[in-house]
Formats: sequence, C-alpha cells, structure tokens
Amino acid sequence: MGNVDSKLNFRKAVIQLTTKTQPVEATDHAFWDQFWTDTATTVQDVFALVPAAEIRAVREESPSNLATLCYKAVEKLVQGADSGCPSEKERQIVLNCIRLLTRILPYIFEDADWRGFFWSTVPGAGRAGDEGDDDGARPLAESLLLAVSDLLFCPDFTVQSHKRTAEDMQSIDSCEYIWEAGVGFAQSPPLNYTHDLNRTELLKLLLTCFSEAMYLAPSADNNILNPWVTFFCATDNRHALPLFTSLLNVVCAYDAVGYGVPYNHLMFSDYREVLVEHAVQILIVTLEHEAGPAAPVGPDNLFVNYLSRIHREEDFSFILKGLARLMTNPLIQTYLPNSAKKIRFHQELLVLFWKLCDFNKKFLFFVLKSSDVLDVLVPILFYLNDARADQSRVGLVHIGVFILLLLSGERNFGVRLNKPYSVRVPMDIPVFTGTHADLLIVIFHKIITSGHQRLQPLFDCLLTIVVNVSPYLKSLSMVAANKLLHLLEAFSTNWFLFSASQNHHLVFFLLEVFNNLIQYQFDGNCNLVYAIIRKRNIFHQLANLSSDPATIHKVERDNVLSKSNPITFYCRKKIIFVSLLETIEPFPKGLSCCLVPVAIDKLTEKAQVSEDGTMVCLQHMTTDQNAHSPQHTHSPQSSAADTSGIVLSWKSKLPLQTIMRLLQILVPQVEKICIDKGLTDESEILKFLQHGTLVGLLPVPHPILIRKYQANAGTAMWFRTYMWGVIYLRNVDPPIWYDTDVRLFEIQRI
Repeated sequence: MGNVDSKLNFRKAVIQLTTKTQPVEATDHAFWDQFWTDTATTVQDVFALVPAAEIRAVREESPSNLATLCYKAVEKLVQGADSGCPSEKERQIVLNCIRLLTRILPYIFEDADWRGFFWSTVPGAGRAGDEGDDDGARPLAESLLLAVSDLLFCPDFTVQSHKRTAEDMQSIDSCEYIWEAGVGFAQSPPLNYTHDLNRTELLKLLLTCFSEAMYLAPSADNNILNPWVTFFCATDNRHALPLFTSLLNVVCAYDAVGYGVPYNHLMFSDYREVLVEHAVQILIVTLEHEAGPAAPVGPDNLFVNYLSRIHREEDFSFILKGLARLMTNPLIQTYLPNSAKKIRFHQELLVLFWKLCDFNKKFLFFVLKSSDVLDVLVPILFYLNDARADQSRVGLVHIGVFILLLLSGERNFGVRLNKPYSVRVPMDIPVFTGTHADLLIVIFHKIITSGHQRLQPLFDCLLTIVVNVSPYLKSLSMVAANKLLHLLEAFSTNWFLFSASQNHHLVFFLLEVFNNLIQYQFDGNCNLVYAIIRKRNIFHQLANLSSDPATIHKVERDNVLSKSNPITFYCRKKIIFVSLLETIEPFPKGLSCCLVPVAIDKLTEKAQVSEDGTMVCLQHMTTDQNAHSPQHTHSPQSSAADTSGIVLSWKSKLPLQTIMRLLQILVPQVEKICIDKGLTDESEILKFLQHGTLVGLLPVPHPILIRKYQANAGTAMWFRTYMWGVIYLRNVDPPIWYDTDVRLFEIQRI
C-alpha cells in the first residue's frame, strides 16, 4: 500500500511541475524533495510516470523549472557521492535521482538549444575546493560524471566495504575495490546482487550521458569528440583506471553457463548478466579514439591508453578466453531444448574485440600466435552465415567481415586456418572434411550467392580476405575448391562484367587467389588443380572475352530488359538469383541499414611481402573517375564504345599466365592417362596430380601482396553509427531512447 501511495505522490509532483507556469525557486526544498525523498519507485515506474509529452512540455513552456530539476538532481548525487550514502534513505534518494536523470537526459539532447545546458556553470553546482571557473563551480556535466564515478566505488552501495566504520569518500583508494579479478587485480570479491543492481543503474545513467552522439546528424567529416566521453576518460576522473579494469574484468570473467545445470537460467535471476551487458556497452563507447592528421585535438583518452598498454600474456589469455567463451555461447548445443542460457550481446562483444585488436597490436599478435584465434573465428563465421539473409542484421555481417579483414592482414592468420575443422557447429552448409580455411570459403560463398542484396558492397572485402590468406593455405577440400570456381564462373559472365565498371575487380581477386595457391601451395592443392582443369573453359572464355561495342551493347540492352538484372548462378542443377550491385543511399531507413558502404580501396592499404618476410607499403593504383562516370549524356552506342575501351584496358591486365601455363602442361597429361588407363574415377586423377610437380615450368612466382586494413574517417563514422544503433535496440527495459528525435540513424518500426 505504501508503495502505491509513493507512486501516487511522485505522479502528483510530476503533474505539479508540468502545470506550473511560474519558475519554482531552487530553495523551495519542499517542492523538489517530492521527486526523490519520500518515493520508492523503480526505473520502470519513473519511465511510466514521467511521460515524454510532459517532459517536452516543461522543456518548451517552463524551461527554468526543467533546468532547476536537473540541477537539483545532480546536486543530490554530488551530496551522496561526498557522504558515501551511509543510510538506506540516502541510497534511495541517489537511486531516484539516477532514474530521473536517465529519463530526462535524452529530451535535453534532442533539442539543439538545450545541449549546452549541462556544460554551463550553475552557481553552487561545484564541490567546495574544486578548481574550475573563477567562482569555483564546475559545469553541471562534470559534476554529474564525477559523482557517478565516485558512486561506482561507494562502499556498501556498489562495492563491498573493507572496514567496519564509514570510509572517507575523498581519500578512498578505488584500486582496492575493483569489481572482479582479472587484469591487474587478483582477488575476486563475493557476488552481491544489490551491488550489481546499483552498478547497473549507474552505468545506465552513464550510457545515457554519452548518448548525446545519437542526436547529431551523421557525417564522415564529423570529427567532433563526444564531450561527455572526453571528460569522463580524462585525468579529472580519479577512478578512470580502476573503473576501466572493473568493466573489462566483469565482462571477460562472466560465465553465462556456470555449472551447466539445465534450465538454471529459468529458475534464478542472473543480475550479473545485465551488469555485463552495460559494462561492455560502456567500454565500446568510451574506447573511441580518432586517429590521423584530421583527428580533433583533445585530452588523452585514458581508457584507450590503458587498453593499449596491457602487455602481460596472462592478461591477454584471460581476455581472449573470456571473449571466446561468450562469443561461442550462442552456438552451444544441448540435448534438452533451451536448457542452456544464451547471451544476446554478441554484437557488442564483436565491437570490443575489434577495438582490442585495433588499439593493442600486442594483443592482436597474441591472438594470432596460437590456434586460439580459431575459437573466435568459428563463432564469427556462424554469425555471418546466420545473419546473411536478414536485412535487420546487415550491420552484424559488416562488423564480422571487418574483423576478419583486420586479422587476414597478418600472415599467422592464414597459417592458423590450416588446422582441421572438427567441432561441428549447427550451420546450413555442405558437409565437408577439411580445415578452417574450407569453412571460411564455404561460408563466404554462401554469403555471396544467397545473402541479402545489401551485402553486395562487401563482396570486395570477402574476396580480399581470401586473397590475403591464400598464399598460406596448404590443402583446400574439393568442396571449397568448387565454391571458388563457381564464384569465378558467375563473376566472369558477360552480363555481370559489363553491368558495372568495377565488377571486374572480383574476377581479378579470384584469379589472384588461384595464382597464390598454384605458385606457393601447389603440392597440397590437388583438389583445386583438378577443379581448375575441369572448369578450364572459364579461363579460356576470359582470355577470349569479347570487348567489341556491338556485343557490349547487346548485353547492356538485355540487362535493361530484365527488371531485376539477375545473375544466374548454376550450382548443382539449382538456379539461384542474386540481384546485381545497386546504389545504396548513405543512410537508408532502418537501423539494420544505417551503415555507409565503404569502398575496399579506402579500407585497405597494400603491403608487399619481401623475401625476408618484411612488409613494404605500396601506393594505391588510381583510376580516372571521369572515365567511369561521364558527365554528358551518351547514346547507347557511344556508351557501349566507352565500356569497350574500359574493358580493353583491364582485359590486358588479367593475370592468366600462370593458370594458362598450368592447363597447357597438365591437361594433355590428364587426358592421356585417362585414355591409356581407361580412368573414370576422379580419385586416380587426384592421386596423379598429388604426386606431380610444376617446378621450373611455371612463370617466376609473383610477390605476395597483402591488403591490410587502413582506418579512415568513413569507417570511424560507420563504427559509431553501428555501435549506437546496437545500444539503442538493446536497451528496451526501460526504453531509454524510444520515441526521441535520434538523428544518427533512422528507426524503422516493423
């Protein structure tokens, strides 16, 4: 009954605030205390009892009252942080203020005129002795962030107290109160669900503070640092190191399955999971760092600094095993349906793994040093395959492909792929016996041939990954070899090659894959050589590709007549239709499609592997864009003539010499033994190819070219958009940003 009265009183206070036309003085404690002193509301209650329309009404009609409400709520948090919340009543006041600010802040951010409010200095808002402006007051945002940071290490509120007497919050050493054992901390504190709940509420508020970025329109040239993140991760925050360590350790130490008791997640509430979700979200938001000459100048981001300085192997092992365990969780198979708990924050984990590899090269090299990288590869490939046809998960496929592109830039990744693939994960792919390289190729083939059409800008990335690893693949299975030949067959058809000026790049990538395998790994790749011999007509057709305007005009006319412009892929007597590359608007509707397609030449830089194993950076080849995009109107005949010139320019550069030489040598030999021995079984031919050699018969091996990931403003914007899109969708209880004027992406309600 008391709880009902409490909600009623809180609702009455909200109504009073919305109906008052005159400003209420900040000194009217009786009025303002109604919002937090005598109430016991949950965060769900606050969201229900403070409707969006009423927040906007106060913002427009009584702006001074909304400003005072925010100031008073922050003031209460500062007081709680200073006192250490020794009583239950003070803790409840702090929680009520946290929930109220979490509710209100998005409506502050959505109005451009209000965004500067929290960065203004309010008289008396600072703590005594703070150094800030001349009057000693801090901007409201800084006071709020410092109070939240203090409260995250408040004994008996968010951490276990080490002393029987109340501790002085100003002199407390928060490094002794790190939340979980792991990086830089050896002791694992006892689990306390109340502390986990309070930490989660504070992290929700912190995430809401950082979400101002959601209300700024997207722009690849927008290098403005998030002021909330910048201050929170700067030296003003004395808890930066223990908080970063706590968040990282909580995520990497979490075990969703526990002792594996079936259906335990249905019988007991797991408060730690919610904390882990918010911890990983805070990490990926704070680990934002603009690099390059155009990067804005600002204070060092301590979170990025700490992450980049982790160097102990035991720390790397703890992080990698923890992330691999969580990424693999959705793949768990059990005899009892739904008996094992499945986590849902795998997208955030992928972003965190990306940032770890990007900011800490020692961690990247540790990941690739052993076969442990395969524990991350398999779940990523599972996610790619599972999401390939789902428009709402296009972003998930992008982040997975970007991670593999980053890994493929290192030689060790290609070497690790030779490990046999024995752990069977439930995926709708052909059964094969082979290596992890075979698994990668089979799934990439699946994405290209049966993925959503919005994944077509990723084709270059997918084939670049295969090119990067191809010089190190010792033995492809027959299934994987046939998949590669099938892709070449599809991409080398006239109507695909002539439909877009850049489509021939895919053929070049595939030819480079075959050349790498033949020149560097011929001995173990008899399956691929056999597949090339069987499909030799593809290479002959490429060598004799017609480039006369009449043929091109006919192909272009056929493409126009076909509404969907399908490429027909013939695969085991089944015909699969895949739409041709289409122009994708920069930020199409729907969270799943709010991502900017990035050209592969902007994503990568070429590096040549010299004989001693060192990398040499190569300049990008530039093309005349005007030749591909004429400004004046062409007749169909002149357009075909232009295309003919373009085709001639790249046709002469097709790297067919090695393959043609292989066919010239081996085809007569294979035909001869088939006739002489009357062979009808391919196993005998494979045995012949396996023991054959082309030493001294092929052209001089070409240098290995590795296309390494290159960060740029476009990809930085893509990651920011994707990251906040995921966070928006994941925070539905309560729906923190629902129905607010988000501008970073568009929301599609289905």
